Amino acid sequence: MEIYSVRSSQNLHYKNSSEHAKTTKATDFSIDSPTGSLPVFKVADVGSGPDFTSITPSELRSHALQSYQAGVIDGDTYSELASPLPTHAIDAMGNVLDLSDVGENTSFNFVDYYQHQLDVAASIGDPQTAETMKSVVDYLKA
Repeated sequence: MEIYSVRSSQNLHYKNSSEHAKTTKATDFSIDSPTGSLPVFKVADVGSGPDFTSITPSELRSHALQSYQAGVIDGDTYSELASPLPTHAIDAMGNVLDLSDVGENTSFNFVDYYQHQLDVAASIGDPQTAETMKSVVDYLKA
């Protein structure tokens, strides 16, 4: 008894049958060139982020966490951005800022706030805090 592989058998009736024969038709087609102007697609900058001059504290923390996990900011910068705002702060001119009305869903200008905190830390001679505030301000202005 001989066993033949179906794949290697060249003399099968199926191949020669006109019912099963493949018809090959060459289809002529062309691609029209576009007319007019091409659409322009713009991709947002990878580095562009939210407007830190008008953002809620919860949005800031969320964005800071993503940046920390991506390695964009260090632990000290993230820690400062993730910490809640105090109820009162001092600006660079020595004025007391009342921040008690800033809630989790209240838009706030974090760029100005942290710039004032950088100025205060630099003026009182606290280099460690000034360095942290500088990295925060650089992150917010990038």
